Amino acid sequence: MSVSLTFLGAVGTVTGSKYLLETDSKKILIDCGLFQGYKQLRLRNWSPPPVDPQSVDAVVLTHAHIDHSGYLPLFVRRGFRGKVYCTPQTRDLCQILLPDSGYLHERDAEFANQEGFSKHHPALPLYTAKDAKKSLKHLRPVSFEKDFELTGGITLRFLPAGHILGASIVRFAINGQSIVFSGDLGRSNNAIMAAPATVQHADYLVVESTYGDRLHENINPQDRLADIINRTAGRGGTVLIPAFAVGRAQELLFHLHHLKVEKRIPDLPVYLDSPMAINTSDVFCEHVGAHKLSDSDCREVFGDAKYVRSVDESKALDQNGFPKVIVSASGMATGGRVLHHLKHFVTDPRNTILFSGYQAGGTRGAAMVRGAETVKIHGRHIPVKAEVDNLSMLSAHADADEIMAWLGRFQEPPRRTFVTHGEPEASDALRHRIEEELGWACTVPEYKENAVLE
Repeated sequence: MSVSLTFLGAVGTVTGSKYLLETDSKKILIDCGLFQGYKQLRLRNWSPPPVDPQSVDAVVLTHAHIDHSGYLPLFVRRGFRGKVYCTPQTRDLCQILLPDSGYLHERDAEFANQEGFSKHHPALPLYTAKDAKKSLKHLRPVSFEKDFELTGGITLRFLPAGHILGASIVRFAINGQSIVFSGDLGRSNNAIMAAPATVQHADYLVVESTYGDRLHENINPQDRLADIINRTAGRGGTVLIPAFAVGRAQELLFHLHHLKVEKRIPDLPVYLDSPMAINTSDVFCEHVGAHKLSDSDCREVFGDAKYVRSVDESKALDQNGFPKVIVSASGMATGGRVLHHLKHFVTDPRNTILFSGYQAGGTRGAAMVRGAETVKIHGRHIPVKAEVDNLSMLSAHADADEIMAWLGRFQEPPRRTFVTHGEPEASDALRHRIEEELGWACTVPEYKENAVLE
């Protein structure tokens, strides 16, 4: 049986994750993510699918983040009729993230039409909440650490990746050979998620390289967070934290809770202004055992924050002049309620815009962290007067040393290792380290490159 792998996303970029695994008779798509960031990448979302959806037998998701799952509603709308396999936690999170993504696409198109800043008349959503809800019918949960007969003699097994709730390393067995996809690898010392599972063997390996060329700061995030909050509150400002609704928002609430308990920051109100993050926090509490938090931990940590559910409540935060902390999605300031807060708070030097991890090239977050003097929101260029900082050590991705440590637990080299899911510099730096330090055969594939797995 011949086996091949085609790289349809997450090469030369950290978004749009899609890998097509083919045998003589079957096609499996690993991840079905949206491209984000640079316009030339986002335009790929509007192009015809890189593979005919009707020809694909199954989709396997490594985790629920939109850059890994967010293309699924389009894939189904354009003809996919198979099943989508994922962990139970990923299934539960996709039930939140995908309809929310569709809703945001609708809202963005509606706002563009109202304000007249789109080049398209009318502006249309990439897909709708209705499209997303239809795609959820295809989800089929498979538990961790269980061999599952997928189709046509292909077996899969999910192993914990530690990145976010439900995130998995995926191992396929085909004709006696194994193909492992790392997915997004988590940290060895994350506050709420366990370290990635050890993998000792793979004939072929696809490994992420988001931080393949750098190390995370060796700084206690609570120390940095306390310093920033105290400094901002001291000048009467608000700390606005754009945060990924899944994982990052919950970790931030964990740190903020402990800082308050230890009285290291003032007793400021902490607002969680993201319906998706609120629902995700509830899912965390429903899956005790899939993370480090106990049932009582969940109730205490998430109970500290004031949940902001309605649009009117969200708008009221901008009129509240008292010092406070607002945690709102999205993490790279690419959409959602945080944009409306950003327009209001970024112009006042008393405030701090505090990012909380990796900022992909082409996003507002990346531009602001690099020191942009203005930020474009809803067709307008807004001056950046607030303090801008980034808690880069909060990234849910393993850094270069952590990736190398994970690879170092393999008992023998894979026949070939493919380095993906990274900006070009990061992927090539990790390739070089793997070749030099481990002596493995290693490749950084190009977009749409096809590799035959002998």
